[in-house]
Amino acid sequence: MEEGSTEEFLFKDQDFSSELLRQLNALRQSRMLTDVTLCSEGFEIPCHRNVLASSSPYFKAMFCNDFRESRQAKVTLKGISAEILDQIILYIYTGEILISAENVLCLLETASMLQYAKLFEACSVYLQDKLSPDNCLSMIRLAKVLNCQSLNKKAKAMALKCFPEVASSEDLKDLCPLELIDYLGDDELCGEEEQVFEALMVWIRHDLQARQGYIQELFKKVRLQYVHPTFLFHFIANDSLVQSSPTCRSILESAWRHMFSLYNTNTPDIKPMMHVPRRYSNQEFLIIIGGRKDSQQTTRDVLLYDDKTNQWLSLAKLPMRLYKASAVSLHSNIYVLGGMPVSNKKSPEILNSVERYDSIYNTCEIMANMPVAVLHPAVAAKDQRVYLFGGEDIMQNPVRLIQVYHVSRNTWFRMETRVVKNVCAPAVMIGDQIIIVGGYTRRIIAYDTKGNKFVKCADMKDRRMHHGATVIKNKLYVTGGRCLTTNNVIKDLDSLDCYDPETDTWTAKGKLPHRLFDHGCLTLQCVPCSKLL
Repeated sequence: MEEGSTEEFLFKDQDFSSELLRQLNALRQSRMLTDVTLCSEGFEIPCHRNVLASSSPYFKAMFCNDFRESRQAKVTLKGISAEILDQIILYIYTGEILISAENVLCLLETASMLQYAKLFEACSVYLQDKLSPDNCLSMIRLAKVLNCQSLNKKAKAMALKCFPEVASSEDLKDLCPLELIDYLGDDELCGEEEQVFEALMVWIRHDLQARQGYIQELFKKVRLQYVHPTFLFHFIANDSLVQSSPTCRSILESAWRHMFSLYNTNTPDIKPMMHVPRRYSNQEFLIIIGGRKDSQQTTRDVLLYDDKTNQWLSLAKLPMRLYKASAVSLHSNIYVLGGMPVSNKKSPEILNSVERYDSIYNTCEIMANMPVAVLHPAVAAKDQRVYLFGGEDIMQNPVRLIQVYHVSRNTWFRMETRVVKNVCAPAVMIGDQIIIVGGYTRRIIAYDTKGNKFVKCADMKDRRMHHGATVIKNKLYVTGGRCLTTNNVIKDLDSLDCYDPETDTWTAKGKLPHRLFDHGCLTLQCVPCSKLL
């Protein structure tokens, strides 16, 4: 080694700290060098002040400041059971503690009181793993009392996401009025307004005498403009508790007028309901109605696609076999318009009929006929109106016409226009614009429902005919249809494709149960129901 050079070696004993704790715990158990005794429920545990003060800010403040405990030989800790105190002391000296369903709540409360942050968070993580719709509301209350942010966040997320299950739990019945009002008023609640109404009525009737007076404030949390009309008028309007409240009756009357005559802007005595957003909901489904499957067979099937499970489920069948029919959803109902029936008649006919599928009762009913029977119109719905653009007549000539159906009045009116000349082109609704998606022509046009004018959009990249299109969560889904191959052969499709406007990309989402064209395709926000699912 050269003169003047130095070499250093940093020795780290990885076991020193843990061994030191083990030795300190052995001294504690032998009552050697202990200088304070912690007491609870008559149980005494000898300890070292310096170990306790080093382990938490709570004990450091107690023993390192001029508190009387710093001079006492025995310190009584109130509000802590002897068993929990024994476990905490063992944790201080060993760094280990067994958390169980029986002790976790007491440990969490004690860790909060004695300021053991890591133990507190460990208990929180344990409870988060045990969260369920049955206990998440009580966990929210516990988390708020103990200021446990991580537990509160996860429990609240579950309470909002799993509302249908939470609504049937006993915890919901135990909420105080302010807690329930805050919960039902949350925009992120994953439930239909019908379920919100049923939940608040269950809560009130759980203790009718004490809670009936809260019905006015709770009823305001039901966003009636998004309630299925059938449910509103058959269940909510006929509820005896709702009818017993003048405030609730007034809110109901406003909702009634909003649903059925608000959209006539020339009526000055009608005031719009306060705008509230539709709650977050994961109950959007893609629906396919009728059409011709496997090239020839006409079907009465109504199919529901669940993108979470990639499964197809069957709904109530159409009253007759239809193809080339159009369909659209509005207020959780499905409107099936026109089409061609399967019959033995020599001359084909186009129907001008309109049928409405009721998602509450899983049934169909007949509505007012279209003024002009057309095939393959572009169809979309906005507020109380269903719009039909163009289409073709029985001779396959384009119909330059816009037909508009007013839902609440069950009436139609028509507008002639030279702009419309679409055939076999579905339409989707985005904001205030109805976008007509191609067809035999590649062009895409948008109709501004407020300005009553058309705007030309970028042309479609590829041609696709007799297909269906709808929007789910701001993404465009295109189903089935027909296309021309490179050899100019017409090919039937069973594809399900999705277009994301944000990334401007297409994604294949799988296949339909069979090749299908001339079918209805739409999005339906369903009320969860055993008949449906």
